[in-house]
Amino acid sequence: MDRYCKSFFAYEGRGKRPVKVTIRNYGKEDFAQLIDIQRECFPPPFPSELWWNEEQLTEHVTRFPEGALCAEVEGELVGSMTALKVNFDRDHWQHTWAEVTDNGYIRNHDFAGNSLYVVDISVRPSRRKLGLGKSLMQSMYELVIHQQLQRLVGGGRMSGYHKMASQMSAEQYLNEVITGSIQDPVITFLLRCGRQPVGVAAEYLEDAESLNYAAIMEWPNPFVKADTGY
Repeated sequence: MDRYCKSFFAYEGRGKRPVKVTIRNYGKEDFAQLIDIQRECFPPPFPSELWWNEEQLTEHVTRFPEGALCAEVEGELVGSMTALKVNFDRDHWQHTWAEVTDNGYIRNHDFAGNSLYVVDISVRPSRRKLGLGKSLMQSMYELVIHQQLQRLVGGGRMSGYHKMASQMSAEQYLNEVITGSIQDPVITFLLRCGRQPVGVAAEYLEDAESLNYAAIMEWPNPFVKADTGY
């Protein structure tokens, strides 16, 4: 595999000292920290059984190590992002997280797939002011271009929807977030990263905050014509 490693300096705020950030592929030596990141990023009511386990992480670094990225700040892992390759049909996009990611084990990774599918992205809350989520996403966009894929795609938890569900449908909620009338912690972040909505998937993932809804969102490769290649 081609090992990915990119380092840069980031600032947590005005007047703060710069810190060195490295985006790189993760390996078995990183598993304990990766699981700890999951615990910190997804506390209850998010189901703990959906946190990474060592068997899943082993599959990630074995089947598609190029899609296993982490963010390191001054020797500490503070974020991660994982993806697999799938054949994505934009006309038949309804699916669940468990179906498309093999329950996070990615044993269904397709070396000939046309799209990069995001399994997970996590950044410790204490380090989110560094913009690491966007940096991880940009690194995955680079992988899409490098491997000449049609798109990056994945489901975004509509984590603020439970507060508005009595007033509007999930589709209406997504439209309100797109227009900026409502800020959603996950969907607004994805929009700022350049992701575009494809539609709303029901029962995507067991999640009380989103009432199990997710917005399927893509980033089309600007160097590829969809379904035709370069």
